[in-house]
Amino acid sequence: MGGVFSLNHNGTGDGHHYEGSEGDTSKRRRVTSYFDSSTRLIPSIPDEISLQILARVPRVHYLRLKLVSRCWKEAITNPEIYNLRREFKMTEEWLFMLSRADGGLLWHALDPVSKKWVKLPPMPHALQDESRKRLGLHQMWNSWGSRVKVADTIRGWLGGSDPLNKMQFCGCSMGVVNGYLYVIGGLSKTLALRCVWRYDPILNIWSEVTPMSTGRAYCKTGVINNKLYVVGGVNKFRNGLTPLQSAEVFDPETGEWSEVLSMPFSKAQVMPTAFLANLLKPIATGLTTYRGKLYVPQSLYCWPFFVDAGGEIYDPKTNSWIEMPVGMGEGWPAKQAGTKLSAVVDDKLYAIELSDSWDSAKVKVYDHQDDSWKVVHGEVPMTYDPVNAESPYLLTGFDGKLHVIVKDANCNFVVLEATTESPAPPLRSDESSSGSSVESTPSSLFWKVVARKCAESAELISCQILSI
Repeated sequence: MGGVFSLNHNGTGDGHHYEGSEGDTSKRRRVTSYFDSSTRLIPSIPDEISLQILARVPRVHYLRLKLVSRCWKEAITNPEIYNLRREFKMTEEWLFMLSRADGGLLWHALDPVSKKWVKLPPMPHALQDESRKRLGLHQMWNSWGSRVKVADTIRGWLGGSDPLNKMQFCGCSMGVVNGYLYVIGGLSKTLALRCVWRYDPILNIWSEVTPMSTGRAYCKTGVINNKLYVVGGVNKFRNGLTPLQSAEVFDPETGEWSEVLSMPFSKAQVMPTAFLANLLKPIATGLTTYRGKLYVPQSLYCWPFFVDAGGEIYDPKTNSWIEMPVGMGEGWPAKQAGTKLSAVVDDKLYAIELSDSWDSAKVKVYDHQDDSWKVVHGEVPMTYDPVNAESPYLLTGFDGKLHVIVKDANCNFVVLEATTESPAPPLRSDESSSGSSVESTPSSLFWKVVARKCAESAELISCQILSI
């Protein structure tokens, strides 16, 4: 893994230095090697040309290329080669998937070229100062041995049993901005964490960045104008975990967090009685970046019931919230525990509605002109345990197409790609080759299996797409 994402842990100061005249974007920048002038990446070829050649090579081959020589290793691990890849439109979209097994949280990434999974280094055990003083995190991480279910998680909000105290980072959220993967907050014991960790895919390392102003777990994230927004979540108070209305934004250029106007939760303010207002807790159950704004569906919660409460929309230009259109908020399909997932592909907002039989689901697309959700004719095949599965599926836009990640009956994570091409004959249950297709009902939308990964007892948590 380390060789694929990066082969040098010495920071960004090694390798090559690039020089170029300002304002002249048409000329290739010259490369000045830190090595002796007689040492070239490729004999008889200027280094700036050699860098252009290396930048055009798929990243899956970088592991072997770095073994050629020390200067090749430093060239490949220098961030500037990725600037060239962007200029040549050679960037690759990698799918990063977070799962939870008996050993803790695991990150894997899918190479879009080879369709192979690579494992990220484990997230650091060190947390923010208040966590270090109160918890034996290293021992807790290694000794954790039971799965956490959504029902138990939410039951803890009311002060009941809290299995989350057995694992750090549980309830963390993810976001991608400026070429980095961010892991935000989470729970350790019943402490909502402020810490934020950043993964660098070039150096293949985790580093801690400026913490949030408020500790939060299960918060929702979105990116607008290269800024990472964090909304809602839960925090620890005297009576257990309490939903948050607050929001904040991280600017990667300055490395600082700023407060954002809190969600009004307007529908929660019009309860007919004080008893209901005390009983029903308003929570943000999803977030998507759509048409330049943050769309946050919401629910009113009292275990074991969730009641849709529409949602609210944040406009970063005016720093204001407005109510979500009625059809959009009330019709937003929900998965388990009221959580509402969505994905935007080609400026279209998609969501999935689970069937009553628990073995399939329908894809819906939002029509903003009619303020309604419409079914896309094509069902997603699913097989999972509705009791023990925290996330029966994940939904994302990947390589310009809609993708769904499910756990099949053979305990494999399966990545399905939406396609309009007619599928090949369906696989038998014991077949597992990538690139095959899954049969669906006659329609204009089919599902193609692009990757599989053995899951065993692991459960899906979340996924993100990172361009590298």
